[in-house]
Order: sequence, then structure tokens, then C-alpha cells
Amino acid sequence: MRIGHPNRKRLGEASEAAFVARAIGFNFQVAKLWGDSDASDTLVGFGSIYWRVQVKCAQSCVDGKYKVKAGGLNYSYTKADIDFLAAHIVPENIWYIIPVEAFQGQRMLCFRPDGRGERKFEKYREAWCLLACEPEERGRRDVPQKCRCPDLPVRCAACPEKKSK
Repeated sequence: MRIGHPNRKRLGEASEAAFVARAIGFNFQVAKLWGDSDASDTLVGFGSIYWRVQVKCAQSCVDGKYKVKAGGLNYSYTKADIDFLAAHIVPENIWYIIPVEAFQGQRMLCFRPDGRGERKFEKYREAWCLLACEPEERGRRDVPQKCRCPDLPVRCAACPEKKSK
């Protein structure tokens, strides 16, 4: 047995396992896809809706930013590939649940959870509630106008119910 630091593939697998555990903890239905040939890693269900989720992670911070790939060398994920990207910032244990429409055309996403600099994706921090929204019930720019999952113990950064909790 080899002891030491895991390689990137192992880190990704660990984040996928953490995502499944967290989603199940919120009472989502979860199906893990076999192999790694598909664009999505996991199916997440809430009621009769299932979303295709790609899980990515960032282990290190460079120039105050955590970077996560949102595609391959010559492509970025589209609505044909996935519905959400779940970005795990491992050292902070923070999750961003981002609809594919929010980053289509980008192959690299940058996160600044310290609050400095660009905060483009901060509204998706811990946005597990988006996985509980039916497509036609999601609000403008993919953030619900009214929280659709009052039973979840976390609130996303933009949740209108967050201030009352």
C-alpha cells in the first residue's frame, strides 16, 4: 500500500464521494454513473426531476483563486452535456452548485471564497436549493426568486430566505 498525497484522479474521486454523501444528507436521490466516459458523474433527483451533475474540485489556491476546469482542452460543457457543475473547494470544504447556463463557453472557472476580487460565482455557493427546483420554476438567471426547498439546512448566498434563518 502506498501512503502519501493522492494524485488528481484520486482527489476527484474523493470529491465525487463527498458530493454524493452531502447530497444524500439533504435527502436527494443520487445515482452514480458507472465509469468516466460520460460528461456527468452523477444524477441527482428531487421528486420526479433528475439533474446531470459534473463534479470538479480545486485543491490549491494560486494568486488568491481556486481554478476548476469546466470542460476539456477544446470544449466547454454545454446544456447537451450536463445540467450543473458542482465545484468543490477542498481546503475550504465549500461547494458551488452552478447551472451550466451560468458558465457556458468558459473552460476554466475561478473562485474567490475569501471575498476579494471577482465574485461571479458567489451566488452559487452552497446553492443546493437549485437541485430542488423544477426547470420551469427556476428564477431569472437560475437563482430562484423564492426558495423552493425550505427543508434544506443550508441556504445559498442569494437565497431570499437566508436572512430570515
